[in-house]
Amino acid sequence: MAAEDNWQTKLPTLVERTAFIFNSEILSDVKFVVPMSIGESESKKVIPAHKFVLAISSPVFFAMFYGQMAETKDSIELPDCDYGSLLELFRFLYTDKVNLSGSDVMQVLYLANKYMVSSLAEKCVECLRDNLKASNVFFILPHAQKYEDKDLEDRCWEVIEKQTEEAVTSDGFITVERFIVESVVKREELSVTELELFKAVDRWATAEVQRQGFTPDGKTKRRILGEDIVKAIRFPLILMKDFMSVVFDSDILTFHEVGNMMKHYSGVLKYPLLFKDTVRSLLFRFNRFPKVFPPAHKRGIWSYSGGADSIEFTTNKPILLHGVQYFGSDGGKYTVSTKVKVSAHNSCLGKESGTYSSIKEETNNYYGFDVMFDPPIRLDAHESYRLVSLIKGPLSWHGEEGVTSFESKGVLVNFMKSVESANGTSETSGQFPAFIFSTCQA
Repeated sequence: MAAEDNWQTKLPTLVERTAFIFNSEILSDVKFVVPMSIGESESKKVIPAHKFVLAISSPVFFAMFYGQMAETKDSIELPDCDYGSLLELFRFLYTDKVNLSGSDVMQVLYLANKYMVSSLAEKCVECLRDNLKASNVFFILPHAQKYEDKDLEDRCWEVIEKQTEEAVTSDGFITVERFIVESVVKREELSVTELELFKAVDRWATAEVQRQGFTPDGKTKRRILGEDIVKAIRFPLILMKDFMSVVFDSDILTFHEVGNMMKHYSGVLKYPLLFKDTVRSLLFRFNRFPKVFPPAHKRGIWSYSGGADSIEFTTNKPILLHGVQYFGSDGGKYTVSTKVKVSAHNSCLGKESGTYSSIKEETNNYYGFDVMFDPPIRLDAHESYRLVSLIKGPLSWHGEEGVTSFESKGVLVNFMKSVESANGTSETSGQFPAFIFSTCQA
């Protein structure tokens, strides 16, 4: 485009001046030719750029333009990226700003790592964390593993465990590599029935066989899956009618394995099955508050001044308490020290402490974070327990009009005010929006 006379005098800062020449022919000394989308060979676009601007932000561009093997051509083709993603990389290098969306953040992250722009890579990972959910977790997990982002990978597995059925029925699951499928079916904590898990594995095997150019018959699917995956499915937990209508029709199991399963269902099997029959711990989550409010609200604020937030509760059945959700705030970091005590004699059953970053809670539209107990804490039926937490951090969301009892999956929990509550939390207001548990035997 034609530059306005004396445009430099109207832009007082360096960022404003580099932003003005972003994606512009003004002073441009190099051009990048990229496809409109990856995989296209005919439709291409040109992005004008400036070697100096790129080089001062990226060691890779510095070597490309000013190193011993400097590129002398004024037109560079990059077939491994698309126009929109490279434009966002350059936008960040010129303006310190970037427009990230769910569709292009992976490719921008790839370019940020390729050209060693760590600050942009951090923004991409932050975007992935903020938008992580069951429907996209299997698109994000491989990238978290590739770039060795342990925190993001842990968050992915947390979503998979809590929302397994939605995750494995998503479009992303059938695209993952085999080792991820194996990691899923070998986990002890999944929130999905064994039947739905098998259906998802069968869909993945069918898609993978077709990707490899074969016909998806039972033997080929079995070969692609491998023995580790097949043996990790807990077929004895599937009802016989579902086994016959779904598993049998898939042709994945051998004639001998099907025969043994029939003997198992009939109670005449004389030796152990090759498949595990222990129930996976299904994680359930119940929420206490029908109404939640942000940190600054006319209904009041919620702050932390050193007093403990606490609540007492009982359960009608034995459960394993895996964790508790806490309210947080947008971008807030909180230091938490929490204990679970037996109310009658104040003895501690388990404790956890650490610093946590709050994220947006997708379902209920507030910010919070989970504190998980390792190992989970076993709670007996009809015993009174007390959750006590010391929290340090900024103002947070809080709940009101909370339920005093809640039933989920046959587990009835009753909440009562705690004698150790010194920060306002009670059975009907304050902290602890959700409890995370699994059922266990008496």
